[in-house]
This record gives sequence, C-alpha cells and structure tokens, in this order.
Amino acid sequence: MEPIRLPDEKEIKAAYEEGEGSVLKLFQETIVVLAGRIQKLEDQLAKNSRNSGKPPSSDGFDKPAPWSLRKRSRKRSGGQTGHVGYKLERVTKPNHIKKYKVTRCAHCQKSLKRQKAERIESRQVFDLPKVQMEVTEHQVQVKRCTGCGKETRAEFPQEVKQAVQYGTEAKSQMVYLNHEQHIPLKRTCEVFEEFYGHRPAEGTIYAAGAEAAEFVMPVMEAIKEHLTLLEEVIGNDETGMRIGGKLYWLQTTGTTFLTHYAYHQKRGKIAMDAINILPRFKERVVHDDLPSYFQYDFQHALCNAHHLRVLLFLQERYPQKWIGPLMALLLKIKKKVETVQRDHQRQLSERQQAIYFAQYEKLIQQGLRANPPPNAASRKAGQRGRLKQSPARNLLLRLKEHKAAVLAFMTDFKVPFDNNQSERDLRMMKVKQKVSGCFRSEEGAGIFCYIRGYLSTARKNGQMALSALRLAFMGTPYLPSFVTPCTV
Repeated sequence: MEPIRLPDEKEIKAAYEEGEGSVLKLFQETIVVLAGRIQKLEDQLAKNSRNSGKPPSSDGFDKPAPWSLRKRSRKRSGGQTGHVGYKLERVTKPNHIKKYKVTRCAHCQKSLKRQKAERIESRQVFDLPKVQMEVTEHQVQVKRCTGCGKETRAEFPQEVKQAVQYGTEAKSQMVYLNHEQHIPLKRTCEVFEEFYGHRPAEGTIYAAGAEAAEFVMPVMEAIKEHLTLLEEVIGNDETGMRIGGKLYWLQTTGTTFLTHYAYHQKRGKIAMDAINILPRFKERVVHDDLPSYFQYDFQHALCNAHHLRVLLFLQERYPQKWIGPLMALLLKIKKKVETVQRDHQRQLSERQQAIYFAQYEKLIQQGLRANPPPNAASRKAGQRGRLKQSPARNLLLRLKEHKAAVLAFMTDFKVPFDNNQSERDLRMMKVKQKVSGCFRSEEGAGIFCYIRGYLSTARKNGQMALSALRLAFMGTPYLPSFVTPCTV
C-alpha cells in the first residue's frame, strides 16, 4: 500500500493566500483521501475466512462465528439410525487369558478352593505390545568353483542394497509421520525414539521421503496425463507457499478421486503454462475469478462459495437490497439441483432454467443500478486507466460477464456448485506451513508435492495412507484402476 501524500506547508500557505475557497477545497480533497484509506483498511480488517477468500489459518485467535452453506438438519447429535459405528467388539480368541480364582468366601471367610465355579465372567482389554526395532541380517554364500577357480555369490534381495539400512516398514512410517501427519523431522525422530527405542537421523527421514517420491513419480505423471486428457470436469486452485524464505505458488488440480500438486515461482498463467495441464485441457475447469483462467479456451465454471463469501462481506460492509436475494437465489438453485439429482433426473427443465436465469439477470441489473459507474468528472489531472469502481460493482460485472460459468452447475450436473474439493486439497499445505514453517529447498517442496498428491489420491479411493506407502517402497505404488500407467 502506497503512503498517503498529504499537503505540505507550502501548499497550505498557498491555499490560505488564495482565500477561503482554496482552503476548503484543499481540506475536502485531503479528507476524501484519508477517508478512502480508512475505508480500505477497515475493509481489510473486516475480511476473514467466512466472508472472503482468506484461509482459516489467517483468522488467528479471533475466529469468526462459523458459517456454512449447510443448514441445520434438526437431527439429534450422535450416530443416526442405520449408521455403522466404530467401537471395541469382543473377540472369540483373545491372544492372552489371565485367570483369577476365588479361594475364600468374602462374607464368612470359608475356604472355596475345592468348590467348582458356577460361571465365568470376563472382560477384555485391548492394548499394544511394546515394539522394538527388529534387525534382520541377510547372508549370502560365496563359493569358489573347483573347475574354473572363479567365485560365485548368491544374490541379496532386491530391496537390500546397503550394508546397513532401514526396511520397508520403518521407512513407510517415517514418511507417513513426516508427510501425511506433517510432523517435523526432529519430532519424527523423537516419535521413533519414544515408540521403538531407536532414533534415526533427520537426514535419514528426508532420504526416505526422497526415495518414496521417486517411486510414486510415475504414478503422479500418469494421474497428470489422465486429468489433462480424459476427465470431463476438473477443479483448479492455488495458494502461496514459502520455499527458502521466498514466496512460491502451489497449484492443485484434481477431482473427487485424483489429486495433483505442482509449485512455481510465479502466479497465474506463467505457472499454469509451466505445469502444462490447463493449456492442454479441453473440457470444463472449476475455478475462482482469477483472470488468468479466462486466457484459456476450455469451458469455465466459477466457484459459488467464493461468490457467497464476497456477497456476505458486502452485506456486512455495504448492505444493499439485492445482496440477500442473490445469495438466496444461488442457494435455492443449488437445493433444487440436489433434489432433482436425488430423483435420478439428469437436468432441470428448460422452463425451470429460464426462470432461474431471468431471476438472476433481474438481481444483477438491480445491483448495477444501485452501483453506477464512477463519474468521469472524478478523474484527477494526469490520472490514467480505468477509474476505480466499488467492490459491489466489480463483483456484479464479473457475475454478469460470466453468467454461464456462474450457473454451470445448474445446466450441467457434472459440475459442482463450488470448488471446495480443490480448497480441501490445498488445506494440507496450510497445515504443513503452520506446523513446520517453510520448505528449505525446492527439492524438498517437490518431494512433498509428489508424496502428498499420491497419498491424497490413495485416500480418495479408499486406501489407507500407510498401506499405500508400503506399496510404494515395495516398488508397486498404488494407482487407481481407471488410470492408465505412464509408459514414459
């Protein structure tokens, strides 16, 4: 934000000498500048994760009251009828049985050693055994041929490559704790020492992550190509990340079943071109209002959760009559689409769509009348470019220009109402930064992107993260059955 230039002593004296009118004009101009700056600062302070695109991590301790598109269901809290819960269930064959005998009557103290028990009551305790690091030594024979005199050595297993190394399970757990649970390197070492009585080096954990990234790299390349060439609707979003103390940008592209991450030093089209998914994509992308997206020729669908947050901000800061009805209309269409989908219908009727389009247009026009363009007379001497417009008018112009993209969820049921899936995929980056801070190198950031994309995809397809890592270290990383393996 540029510093405000206030009139200096010379300008004030000049206005004073010119008379009351000049003093009043100078005073009014200064007040307008200061009021504008105050308004801008107050708007910044009023923004939070509920009414803007700011992440929840930026709210600090003064978090706003929760707000969600979901309405109260009037159901009682807890598990609902038919819900399959998770609880401890007795087992028929416990690992250990401890017997406690009755030797004496608790009332008259008579001996009961020889009396047969009428029944047995039992309780079961589920616990974990103390685990220690287990060392397996692999020995191969070396024999010398009596015919030619040369040595022949048996082969070590393929995964045993060094004189001393960690095995698949240990490396899988290291990577799981560091990348899936975001536990920093030092604390991961502490966890291993506490749990297993063995403390690995921080470099060992980093090396395990690098090895896992190398194993899953072909999987992520296959997912990237599948997203680019075979999906009909994908979501894309970006967020800032710090590498080596500098600001980079992390982009995620994905669906309900696939996740791909990539980072770049630049934001917007430069990064999108370098990642090379969106330039080749020809179907529909769900995204926010970032102008870079509209430089591509794919079909667009705008995230209405963003629009609702901006509308909520306007309602709080610049209340006008059209804002509430427009929010209500978007949510009404969303509910109608969900109802129709539950009835196994593939689309709304043309008449219903026309009604919603008309209501939408009417509210946009109402908003534009309440927010006219800035007066050309307000242009200052030497000022170039477009005159600054109000936040409400800026939003209305976007909603008018991209009407088809805003209501794409209504005309095409494959399109979601919002881009929340991409935002959820990005949230893990914010958790990582909150716990561990920035990445020290681009190499570390790249490792994180490969592993997180792999684990996110595995989880979306019902796989456990630790099991997926075991498969990766065994050289057979998990790949969804509908994705064609990369041949390159």
